[in-house]
Amino acid sequence: MERFRFLPKDKISKLPETSGVYFFRNKEILYIGKAINIRDRVKNHFQQPSYRDGLFISQISKIGFLKTASEIEALVLEANLIKKYQPKYNVLWRDDKNYFYVGVTQEDFPRIFITHQKKAKDIFIGPFVDGNALKQSLKVLRKVFPFRSCNVLPKHPCLWRQLGRCPAPCQTKSALADQLPSFKKEMEKECQKNAGNLIKILQGKRKQVLHNLKKEMKILSRNQDFEKAGRIRDQIKSLDKVLAHANIFGFIYLDKPAVDVDPQRILKRILNIKKSARRIEAYDVSNIQGKEATGSMVVFINGKPDKNKYRRFRIRGKFTSYRPAPFQRSEAGAGPNDTAMIKEMLSRRFNRPEWSYPDLILIDGGKAQLNAGRESTKKLKIPIIALAKRNNELFIEGRKKPLLLKSLPRETFNLLLRLRDEAHRFALEYHRKLRKIDLLPKS
Repeated sequence: MERFRFLPKDKISKLPETSGVYFFRNKEILYIGKAINIRDRVKNHFQQPSYRDGLFISQISKIGFLKTASEIEALVLEANLIKKYQPKYNVLWRDDKNYFYVGVTQEDFPRIFITHQKKAKDIFIGPFVDGNALKQSLKVLRKVFPFRSCNVLPKHPCLWRQLGRCPAPCQTKSALADQLPSFKKEMEKECQKNAGNLIKILQGKRKQVLHNLKKEMKILSRNQDFEKAGRIRDQIKSLDKVLAHANIFGFIYLDKPAVDVDPQRILKRILNIKKSARRIEAYDVSNIQGKEATGSMVVFINGKPDKNKYRRFRIRGKFTSYRPAPFQRSEAGAGPNDTAMIKEMLSRRFNRPEWSYPDLILIDGGKAQLNAGRESTKKLKIPIIALAKRNNELFIEGRKKPLLLKSLPRETFNLLLRLRDEAHRFALEYHRKLRKIDLLPKS
C-alpha cells in the first residue's frame, strides 16, 4: 500500500493523465481498476456512474493511484492487486466464470492459451478481468517471445511460423530433424525459455526478464557468439518498445456507449476546427477494372450510424480528369480511376441541397483522394480527411505528413476505422448487386 499516493475524492483534477491503476477506499479498499488515463477514468466513475458505481460511490473518501510505464504493466498490476486485496466491489471477480487465466502446459514444447478454468497439471497466471486486453497483450508479447498455441503439433509449420510468432516445434517431426540430434533439444530450450519469460512478464517481473536477457547477451558476446547475442539484443529492444507503446485497452468506459463525445472532441482538436464533428460522412468506391463502378456515402451522427441517411451512387464518368493507371484500361479508354470517381460522387452529393451538410468528410484513400475531395468541395468550408488502408495513415488537409491512426486515442481510432469499413462495405454491396444484374441473361 505504501507505493500508492492518496488524494481526497474532491481532488480528482490532480490525478495523473497516464496509464496505471487506481483504487477507491474509505476504511477498506472498495474497488480497484486500470486505465489508459487515470484522471479521465476516475472522472467517468463520478460523472456518469453505472449501477455498479452507485453501490459504492458515496462511500469513497480517498483515491489512490500508481502510475505504470505501459498499458500491459497496468493490466498485470491490476490483476495482482485485486488478487492480493480482494476489493469488496470488484464483483466481476466473485464468479470463476468471469476470471481469465493464461495457461502454460508443462510439456517439452509448452502451449500457451487463455482459459476460464484451471487444471492442476498446467501452470496458470491470473486471474485477469479484462479478456480483450489480455488477448491483445499476448498478441504483442508474442512478437518478442514467440510461443506455440496449437493443441496438437501439426505436420507442417503454419502461418504463425511464417509471421515469426511461433518457434514451430512441429519441425521436430520432420525427417531432417531426425538427422540432427541437437535440433530437438535446441527447440525445446527455446520454447521453454520463451514461455518462462512470458510468465514472468505477466507476473509483473519485467525488470528480472530484462536483467536476465542482458546478462545472457554479455556472456554470449564474451564467448564471441555474436549472432545469438545480436538476436537477444534485438529481443531486448523489442520488449522495451512493446511495453512502452502497446495499445491494449479497448473501450475502457464499459458502462458508456461504444462511441461517445470524446472522439468528436479529439477530432476537433486534431483538425483545428471550431465546430464539433457531430455529423460525419464517409465515402468509398468499388469497381473491377472500372466496370460496374459504384460509390457509397455513409453517415454517422454522434458516433453512431444513421442508415436512413446512407446513399449509393452508380458512377457515370469516363474517368478522364486524372491520369489513369497504365496497366488498367476501361472500355471508355481510361483506367479505373478512384480519384475521379470520388470527385464525381462528391460533386453529385453536394448538388443535393436538401441533404444536410456534414461537419466532417472522411474518404477511403490517400493524398490523391484527399485532393480530389477538396477539389469537389472547394466552395464549401467542410474539413476533409482521408484514411489509407496501407498502414492506416490519416491524411489531413494542410499537413504534409499523415498521422498514424494507431497514435490516436482508442475511441477515435475505432470511430474512424468503423466509418471507413462501413463505407467500404456499403460500396462493395452495391457493386456486387450490379454485377449480378449484369450477369443475368438478356431477354
